[in-house]
Amino acid sequence: MGGAEILFQGETISRLLSGLMVTIRISLVSVAISIPVGVVVGIAMSSRHLLVRAVLRAILEFVRVMPQLVLLYVVFFGSATAFGLDLSGEAASVIVFSLWGAAELGDLVRGALASIPPIQYDSAYVLGLSRMQTFVHIILPQALARLMPPTMNLVSRMVKTTSLCMLIGVVELIRVGQQIIDFNRFQYPTGALWVYLAIFVMYFLVCWPLSIASRRLERRWAA
Repeated sequence: MGGAEILFQGETISRLLSGLMVTIRISLVSVAISIPVGVVVGIAMSSRHLLVRAVLRAILEFVRVMPQLVLLYVVFFGSATAFGLDLSGEAASVIVFSLWGAAELGDLVRGALASIPPIQYDSAYVLGLSRMQTFVHIILPQALARLMPPTMNLVSRMVKTTSLCMLIGVVELIRVGQQIIDFNRFQYPTGALWVYLAIFVMYFLVCWPLSIASRRLERRWAA
């Protein structure tokens, strides 16, 4: 077995699953916040007001360009220093990933709306549809179809990037795995390989269904 026994000792699997639940919880809450915010931001970035577009573009580029780890440190440590807030690592993680997800999705929504040919608007107006009816019934369904694959990819990236949360003290999946490896370092010197293999399988089982859902939704919207 070469160290695989570590997975069957004590509560190794249950502890890894508890860490996975923390990872999933942070991801789900972040996605639930970032999707509606990102849609609103994306629509606002498509407005005719230059000032609104410029301000949103500056904010979103800052969030997107800044490494997520730096954002985690800024929110977790900076908020305590500057504002005296006592944020937990999990709360800081949700804030950062919600901002990052909203920024990424906002740009995806803007791009999807911009990709709709102008003739679609003109044809709808000729048929007597109002601007709102055109957006809801003509433009939005087409934009959603184009958004599905990149949105699912973004959700998958958010799940995987939550591993950075361990660096601000969040006991998520990777952190639990490291604790198990450190505790059993002498009894199972080669156990690290098997623990990380189990972690890989857990991440795969979470992200793979997202990939399948993306393809199915793409086919459904395209039909």
